[in-house]
Amino acid sequence: MAKQHETIPFDPAAYIKRSLKNPEFKAAFDALEDEFSALDALLQARKQAGLTQAEVAERMGIAQSALARIESSLGSRKHSPSLATLRRYADACGKKLTISIG
Repeated sequence: MAKQHETIPFDPAAYIKRSLKNPEFKAAFDALEDEFSALDALLQARKQAGLTQAEVAERMGIAQSALARIESSLGSRKHSPSLATLRRYADACGKKLTISIG
């Protein structure tokens, strides 16, 4: 009989809070603040519009997998979406892209 494994809940916010006590982690986390903010803004726009990734992708005329890469790329720095792509994403969610420097 296969051994049963206990599911361990993962709380990302608690993990980050604990990890921010590590100076190296905190420096790396802080360096990504703009990407995290951009990703949060995109996800909030999609949530406020009540849309799924598939629905936003359809409105943008791209595959859902491409939209998933756009959303995940903001936290990974592997690829930076163009302003035109971000504008199309915002338009698909019924929003207007605005950029500010603070």
